[in-house]
Amino acid sequence: MAEHSVYDLLNKKRRGGPLEAREIEFFVEGFTRGTIPDYQMSALLMAIAINGMTAEEMATLTQSMLKSGEQWHLRDSYDFIADKHSTGGVGDKVSLVLSPWVAACGVKIGMLSGRGLGHTGGTLDKLEAIPRFNARLTRAEFERAIDDAGCVISTSTEGIAPADKKIYALRDVTGTVESLPLITASIMSKKLAMGASALILDVKTGSGAFMRLYQDSKALAQSLIAAAAGSGTRVEAIITDMDRPLGVAAGNANEIVETFECLKGKGPEDVVDVTRAQGERVLVMSGRFDEASARRALDDALTSGRALEQTRTWIAAQGGDPACVDDYSLLPQPREVLEVKAPQSGVITHIDTYHAGMFTVDLGAGRKKADDVIDYAAGVMFDRRTGDEVRAGDVIARIQLGHAARDAEALVTRFLSFVKFGEDAPARPLVHEHLK
Repeated sequence: MAEHSVYDLLNKKRRGGPLEAREIEFFVEGFTRGTIPDYQMSALLMAIAINGMTAEEMATLTQSMLKSGEQWHLRDSYDFIADKHSTGGVGDKVSLVLSPWVAACGVKIGMLSGRGLGHTGGTLDKLEAIPRFNARLTRAEFERAIDDAGCVISTSTEGIAPADKKIYALRDVTGTVESLPLITASIMSKKLAMGASALILDVKTGSGAFMRLYQDSKALAQSLIAAAAGSGTRVEAIITDMDRPLGVAAGNANEIVETFECLKGKGPEDVVDVTRAQGERVLVMSGRFDEASARRALDDALTSGRALEQTRTWIAAQGGDPACVDDYSLLPQPREVLEVKAPQSGVITHIDTYHAGMFTVDLGAGRKKADDVIDYAAGVMFDRRTGDEVRAGDVIARIQLGHAARDAEALVTRFLSFVKFGEDAPARPLVHEHLK
């Protein structure tokens, strides 16, 4: 296609017309190589953000971005290997609990995961609170960890979907981040490049979710599933609640402790239930279990201690110190802990989870910019949660301070500003819907 064809293509999309597969492929290839400049890709991104894309266009965009870099085809190396992706939230340590739990049932699972940015915590940041844990694996190291431990979580290598990195940098400065087709292609180009046998998607909904409204969360889940058409990876989605923090701990080191508690059978019920729902689907998708036997296998892995032993094996396989599973003092410790007390009696009716997430970010537990440094000891413990009845003066949360000095009174005041009290909390399910 010549230069004038780029102009014609941009006009076509600006008028709302669907692009042909070869046109999308040409644009992504040209932009990745540098023959199509930023300003023309920016124009296309804005046209897509305004006019949307058909399911076929989204699938082609996803595949084009995927093919811009390495394709691992891991399903060719194993009888079955699962992958998992979450759209992110506050206190969401499900990937950390899920991986060794599923591996303890004899099903391999590997993830190329991300770091935190904005109000959502990053799975890799949490893992790097573990002494010497290596989250930057080469492909050979990634596969060795799967062979040794049955599970692995690592950062995406530079060779995976380089088109996505270039395109995302433009989306960030052109107001096109919140576009369903572009979100879909960004997520799925990276996930499908790994080439797993199956992928379970945890799509969040509520005040702490990327998509706050239920219908938007469902549309995203359906879009992500549709984008995998013809990829060879079986994809299912579960829509789960993020209208409240998940679990008690939000941060990094404190979420690692909570992960271990879950794998010891002593963790918060909501974390265990959301993880179990995803674990069941992974086991069923492997073809080795039906729903009833998947539930039994997960229960047995937990109660027998195999899931916990798998956790030690996994941490060691990625260079971490497995002793921290039993000795939490080996993890980063807060310098000071502030208690937040209920200002009145009643029921906690709502915790605005977006603001709770930004609160933990400002403590140092997350990032506002990609190069911000994480304070692994900082975080929050939500001791009392939505729906809990409290009396005035009860401790409802503990703010864990890391290295930086903070104004204690201002922190407590700010925390209470996003917690609401009343007579009754609206009931919301933890697991809203399963889509495939």
